[in-house]
Amino acid sequence: MFFSQKRTGKNGKEFWCIKFRSMKLNGESDTKQAVKNDPRTTRFGCFLRHTSLDELPQFINVLKGDMSVVGPRPHPLKLTNDYSKQIPNYMLRHLVKPGITGFAQITGYRGETKELQEMEGRVKRDIWYIQHWSFLLDLKIIIRTMLQWVKKDKKAY
Repeated sequence: MFFSQKRTGKNGKEFWCIKFRSMKLNGESDTKQAVKNDPRTTRFGCFLRHTSLDELPQFINVLKGDMSVVGPRPHPLKLTNDYSKQIPNYMLRHLVKPGITGFAQITGYRGETKELQEMEGRVKRDIWYIQHWSFLLDLKIIIRTMLQWVKKDKKAY
C-alpha cells in the first residue's frame, strides 16, 4: 500500500519519502524514474498518479519535519548523485526542505524529464524559488497547484 524511497533533503540529509504504491515491485523501483505509460504502473496506481493522490502520504514527511508543503521536489539518491555531477549549482536546491509541490511544478516542469535540459530548467526554477522565497510566493504556488489538480494537469501520469 505504501512505498518509501530514500530521497535527498535539506542540506543533503537523506530521508524516507512516503507515497502510495502505484507501481509493481521490481529491481528498477529505486533507480529508474517513472515515465508516462510506464509498464510498471498498476491500474489503480495509474489513477493515483493521474490525480496526484500518490503524493498524499508526503504530508507525513511534512509533519516529521523532513519536507515542506512547498519547495524543490526531492529526488532519489541516485538521481541526486548523477545530477550533482551534470548540472551546475544543482546542490543549491538542497538549501531548503524539499516540498510536495514547487515553483518548477507550476511553471511547466512537472513529470518525467527525458532530457538533461529539462532538469536544468527545473533546477533553475528551484534556485529562483529559493532566492525569491516569501510566504506570499508559497501561497501562490499552493493555489496554482490546487488549480492544476482541479483542471487535471496533462503532465500528471
